[in-house]
Amino acid sequence: ILIAAALMEQSPLLLLSGLGAMAAVLMLVFKDTILSLVASVQLTSNDMLRVGDWIEMPQLNADGDVIDIALHTVKVQNWDKTITTIPTHRLITESYKNWRGMFDTGGRRIKRALLIDQSSVRFLSEQERADMQRFALIDEYLDRKQIELERSNAVLIAAGRDPVNTRRVTNIGTFRAYVMAYLKTHGSIAQDMTMLVRQLQPTAQGLPLEIYCFTNTTAWAEYEPIQADIFDHLIAILPEFGLRLFQAPSGLDIGRVVAQAEQRISA
Repeated sequence: ILIAAALMEQSPLLLLSGLGAMAAVLMLVFKDTILSLVASVQLTSNDMLRVGDWIEMPQLNADGDVIDIALHTVKVQNWDKTITTIPTHRLITESYKNWRGMFDTGGRRIKRALLIDQSSVRFLSEQERADMQRFALIDEYLDRKQIELERSNAVLIAAGRDPVNTRRVTNIGTFRAYVMAYLKTHGSIAQDMTMLVRQLQPTAQGLPLEIYCFTNTTAWAEYEPIQADIFDHLIAILPEFGLRLFQAPSGLDIGRVVAQAEQRISA
């Protein structure tokens, strides 16, 4: 800079200010390119994104497979076959979900709840408990539970406690055990992944009984029938346990109630 200033017979400060202004202009012109270059290096070096990955980025309405990764943009083909173009640098500065991990593990999660009508939850009578012994999936559970309850209740009785405090088998507890046993014997459920049947916080829409497990396939077209088959069975067998699903009244239900009320009045 000093040599150039001497040759041009100009002040070095003038040259420095000129170079600073030129650098500012270049930074402004090539801002997107520089940001995209840095983002591309980070995406590649950290293996954050590949062509073929399924990603979700709701803030940009992107939900589908990555079909192209360029310097400035990443193209995502959504499930409705539309294309979303995402600036590369936004994949570094903003969050998105990459489903690659699901495909790598080979299991796809089922997380869905049955809403149980809480008024149908009750204790099982001795006869009902004996009748449920015919279910091969829960006969061992019922035997084990009976032994556990007898031991627990023996302590209460010895202490002179009121019989109402004794523990008894419930229909929802038995159904929960049945669901777990059913999942453990289902050929399409991954047995080496997390498997839960749990109650969630009761709501005005019933008591949610959540099924949490993973299928042994990640293909969407195979996953959906497996999930539907499981819940078809559970909904159909629910009355065997004296339980009901919660369902908001429909126009038909209200019409039936009105008709019954009119019949009583006319009688």
